[in-house]
Amino acid sequence: MVSDLKSLKTKFLEYIEIEKGRSVKTVENYDHYLSRFLMQTKVRSPSQLTESVVREFRMWLNRQAGVSGSMKKKTQNYYMIALRAFLKYLRKIGVESLQPEKIELAKTSNRDLDLITADELNRLLRAPVGETETALRDRSILELFFSTGLRVSELCSLNADIDLTRDEFSVRGKGDKIRVVFLSPSAKKAVSTYLKKRGDMSEALFTGRVAGFKGKEPSRLTPRSVERIVKQYAVRAGITRKVTPHIIRHSFATDLLENGADLRSVQALLGHQNIATTQVYTHVTDRHLREVHKAFHGKRRKG
Repeated sequence: MVSDLKSLKTKFLEYIEIEKGRSVKTVENYDHYLSRFLMQTKVRSPSQLTESVVREFRMWLNRQAGVSGSMKKKTQNYYMIALRAFLKYLRKIGVESLQPEKIELAKTSNRDLDLITADELNRLLRAPVGETETALRDRSILELFFSTGLRVSELCSLNADIDLTRDEFSVRGKGDKIRVVFLSPSAKKAVSTYLKKRGDMSEALFTGRVAGFKGKEPSRLTPRSVERIVKQYAVRAGITRKVTPHIIRHSFATDLLENGADLRSVQALLGHQNIATTQVYTHVTDRHLREVHKAFHGKRRKG
């Protein structure tokens, strides 16, 4: 049986990609976290992987520089999640090592989500002005984000043969799972107008021309390009805080909850595998409960 951790790591990555169906990006992330762990700790065999080794690595992580001081606890936890999954795999294949339950995640602060206000959202959606193909494309992108709650990678993978005779379409999300998303009237109109303006034959729904290649067919927009587009219109709309496609996804979820949608439905619409991921939005429902309590509690008491 293979006994060196480097080879076992390779087998683990193959396992989560093939048997567990994890995305290529997830596999790449796990590879990064585990490779850094092995390089820093210099452990070679499963028996060398002890609680003290993990503790020393965590201390090293905590002292690494981040955007604002030390590395964020949330980022540090990503390393521990990858290591814990690796240890579970070792136990599954009968390799003696540290028990995965010995690894606890660091407590993180329950900070509020990065959100934009309803007024800022409206200004953002109105920011693409004009009837040029670029303006119509960008208006479609923003409207689709807010109408469907798509991830930026999901939006970039859409093709131009989208069926606009219906108010819904299927999208392939994380873990190759398919879910249905729905088009609002404004999103449907924006996409339809944009497609009528299109003069190319690219199969991608959203395209852009590469500088210096004007004669060629436009290429499919990348997630990075879409992030730049969103940022550009946020600045144009006078929004001073950072705005990303994911923040519009947050706005999509909170809008549903504020208008009475239940958490399970929002989970399905977002494509979250676990309800715990969706519970990050409970601050919205909590606020609603406070309003219910204030409106209806203790009305019969006197004095």
